[in-house]
Amino acid sequence: MTEHAATKGTCPFRGTRIGGAQGSEPQLDHWWPNRLKVELLNQDAPQSNPLGRDFDYAEAIESLDYEALKEDIRQFLHSSVDWWPSDYGHYGPQMNRMTWHSAGTYRIADGRGGSAEGMQRFAPINSWWDNGNTDKSRRLLLPIKLKYGSKVSWADLMMLAGTVALEDMGLPLQGFAFGREDAWEADRGTYWGPEGWDGKAPTEVPADPKLGHPGDMVHRGIRWEGDVKEDYYDLENPLAASHQSLIYVDPEGPNGNGDPMDAARDIRETFARMAMNDEETVALVAGGHAFGKSHGAVPADKIGGAPEIARMSEAGMGWSNPVGTGNAEYTMTNGIEGSWTPNPTRWDNDYLTNLFKFEWEQTKSPAGSLQWTPKDPDAPKTPDAHIEGKMNPLMMMTTDIAFKVDPEYRKVCEKFLADFDYFTEAFSKAWHKLIHRDLGPTSRWLGPDQGGKFIWQDPTPEVDHPLVDADQIARLKRDVLASGLSVRDLVGAAWASASTYRDSDKRGGANGARVQLAPQRGWAVNDPERLERVLGKLEELKSSFDGEGATKISMADLIVLGGCAAVEKAAADGGHEVEVPFVPGRTDATPEWTDEESFEWLRPVVDGFRNYVDEAPGYKVSPERLFLDRAALMKLTAPEWAVLTAGLRVLDQNWDGSDLGVFTERKGVLSNDFFAELVSPDLDWRPHDEAETRFDLVERKTGQTKWTATRCDLIFGSNTELRQIAEFYAGADGESRLIADFVKAWHKVMMLDRFDVKAERKAAVEFC
Repeated sequence: MTEHAATKGTCPFRGTRIGGAQGSEPQLDHWWPNRLKVELLNQDAPQSNPLGRDFDYAEAIESLDYEALKEDIRQFLHSSVDWWPSDYGHYGPQMNRMTWHSAGTYRIADGRGGSAEGMQRFAPINSWWDNGNTDKSRRLLLPIKLKYGSKVSWADLMMLAGTVALEDMGLPLQGFAFGREDAWEADRGTYWGPEGWDGKAPTEVPADPKLGHPGDMVHRGIRWEGDVKEDYYDLENPLAASHQSLIYVDPEGPNGNGDPMDAARDIRETFARMAMNDEETVALVAGGHAFGKSHGAVPADKIGGAPEIARMSEAGMGWSNPVGTGNAEYTMTNGIEGSWTPNPTRWDNDYLTNLFKFEWEQTKSPAGSLQWTPKDPDAPKTPDAHIEGKMNPLMMMTTDIAFKVDPEYRKVCEKFLADFDYFTEAFSKAWHKLIHRDLGPTSRWLGPDQGGKFIWQDPTPEVDHPLVDADQIARLKRDVLASGLSVRDLVGAAWASASTYRDSDKRGGANGARVQLAPQRGWAVNDPERLERVLGKLEELKSSFDGEGATKISMADLIVLGGCAAVEKAAADGGHEVEVPFVPGRTDATPEWTDEESFEWLRPVVDGFRNYVDEAPGYKVSPERLFLDRAALMKLTAPEWAVLTAGLRVLDQNWDGSDLGVFTERKGVLSNDFFAELVSPDLDWRPHDEAETRFDLVERKTGQTKWTATRCDLIFGSNTELRQIAEFYAGADGESRLIADFVKAWHKVMMLDRFDVKAERKAAVEFC
């Protein structure tokens, strides 16, 4: 056979260059970069998890010898290995940094990031330059991980290592909770910012007075609007870090400008985005910088690539250093060299003492990075981390000097300087919050030493009364439906309560009934006037029922139960008898244990389920993309997303009562009318304007407008993957399938935050 010239002598795997930088041939995202990535709803496939579906991490933790694990970590902290020697003979500061940088990716806007799944092990986080050499920290911990195997996750071990390190160096702790289950694949969905991996904007920023000078914006990164010198200065939502590949901010000041006041503005914005106030921010930074050192012995251009582009011979680690031994006194991490205190492995107040006692001048590290040194030649010195007998000047970063020059931060520092015990407690509590913030409600927490209760945990009371039984549930359903509240009323209240849940940090959901508290009770998306009326009627029913005996029902349960009863009625009105599952046991939160400012971040920017779009936050993506993001945060599959939207449309759940997307003449009846009209070839979609935010669905034969719609409606008919689902449910046998699947998806949403009902919840979320 004659070989074709085009393939002669080439690799049979066309488009892949083994060992080269090209990688694989262009994929879908290359050819159609603006397509809706529905596959994001299919992440974390069970096939990727070698533990299998039946593995129970809670049982594994129960069998774990907690004290033995802590002792193994303590012994490791005081060791040193040749391939990566410990600074000062103590791995504590290095473990502390690894822990901090894993937890510190958390952002309150969408709950993503944080410690809960050990995502520092995967791209892109494992290869951010701000995470330089954290790969060495995890590799150092590997013998302990191998010893305990599946009894402790990487995510928990990474948090525990830094926490035990703090305790070993003298910090009293608030406790530690297990419960972080490992992810087994990289996160492909989180938006980390618009910059490229070189830290620059991918394209030229257009001239815009609102954005400031375009050249500055390209250098700074287009996640910022305004200028640090002006009143208008904001960070793109939902981002938290000040720049690509950073955990928080540039330690040399924004873009390395060396200006402490500019750095203070960045610090305040980024730490607030990570759920920390000014006192917590100072406590974390001042406390963290009591330990260890920064590494900048070698210029960055001599350092090898990050783990994701390192050579195979590097065995999964990156940032190879060819200078000297490549470690110890030759270590390069962020480019700044030196320690903040004379005793870098002991908990004390020397960081703040030295920061305020001495005047500091800008210098440069051996790597060429900006840093600060005391002007006073008699200032204390710090011992070299590796060379015995050598003493080095103290070091501060521009971000450290920021706490001295910013008036509000300075007040906090002075309070900590005057009361070391108060500072100790503040740092201990802030650390506890940092590493547990995305662990979710305490019903998910595991282990024997979980610590106290804090408002940021979104606590709810324990059940202190007998729960309703099947007969009482049936009676309450009848009472709710006879109360004068409509299907629209009851479904709306239940959805408003439960749909705040986001799986990223396990916040929100129906438990606690915070829909009846500020700020959620007043959110426009919840139609406050109607919600007020519904809650008032349900409170009357609750009062009447509770007065009859020991058995009681919470408002949280009654709100959900009312929605379940309404769904059953809506299906029955269309000729389909269904039973919607209901599992009691929710309790009602109180205003005293509800952080209004924190819960305001749960307010949806786009809730396509109720055709709500808030333009104010300035998200730079289309509504349907944020709708997809909302579905992903609720852990919905694509079919679940579709059936819930279709069902809520015909149940008349638009936030403002409009007819947008309500493709039915039978409002309040659960049907497949939405899909049937959406895929109808008899209707022509005509946009109202060039932006295509509103549409008329026009009958081709008559030219008459039959329906109006939004992008969040029509995406289920325009996206090729979602359209296949729509056509499936629009078929002759589609209505019964839709109703059955809507009931399952509805129950899943109502149960998303019920971590106290593991067996029932697991069974409920299986989607057919």
